[in-house]
Amino acid sequence: MAVEVGTKSGDRTLLSGIRGVLFDFDGPVCRLFPGESSRPVADELRELLTQAGVSQVLTAREENHKDPHVVLQAVHRASPWREDLVGAMDEHVSSREVAAARKAEATPGVVELIRRLAKNGIRLAVVTNNSPRAADRYLRDLGLRDHFGAIHGRVLDPDLMKPHPDVVLRALSSLYLRPEEALMIGDTPTDLEAARQAGVRFIGYGRNEAKRKRLLDAGAEVVLGEYAPLLDEMGEREAAHGLGVHAVAEPTACRRTAW
Repeated sequence: MAVEVGTKSGDRTLLSGIRGVLFDFDGPVCRLFPGESSRPVADELRELLTQAGVSQVLTAREENHKDPHVVLQAVHRASPWREDLVGAMDEHVSSREVAAARKAEATPGVVELIRRLAKNGIRLAVVTNNSPRAADRYLRDLGLRDHFGAIHGRVLDPDLMKPHPDVVLRALSSLYLRPEEALMIGDTPTDLEAARQAGVRFIGYGRNEAKRKRLLDAGAEVVLGEYAPLLDEMGEREAAHGLGVHAVAEPTACRRTAW
């Protein structure tokens, strides 16, 4: 049934029955590497491969891709026995992600959303392909780390990055949640696929029309261009329980999608 984002479908709301929310980090929480800013990191990894004499493992696509995670996965795929190389490259990416986190801009509305979710007793976790150190540093800098029960990120096996559900399953376990009690907020089709495989409900977040279209084309049932519908819903819960409601300046999203 088609619904307007931010409105109710019968008695069901976007967070109906949800006890935990799992946030992807880069996109839904902040812009870690906006635009082409991740490309220098990917280039640095390619230089490390050249120095190690194994640059031939990259395909033409991987030789030019801006995402360092693509390079990490390529090296692990072609040289899984080179744990030393994969580990060194992972550490290099992690250090760059932590540095980027120190200057990343928060996604509009996310700070208030995190606070309202926590105030309403919703358990929170980060599920990211980035280094967990980067997410931890960012949330501490914003004074939000205590709202999160867990931060789960990339491990040394790049094949376990999303769309593999590993990070989502780890979050469910650490928050003591059943899949049907959790919701994941992500901004890519790989996030959607990880949520599907873990049996977790999914809400897409797309800061622009192209990102929202990719999520809808991948089969996402709800895609938001802003957090106002979730903030409104949390405000209604706070009012119902006498917790008090903070003013929200952002307008409610009026995009149509499918539930």
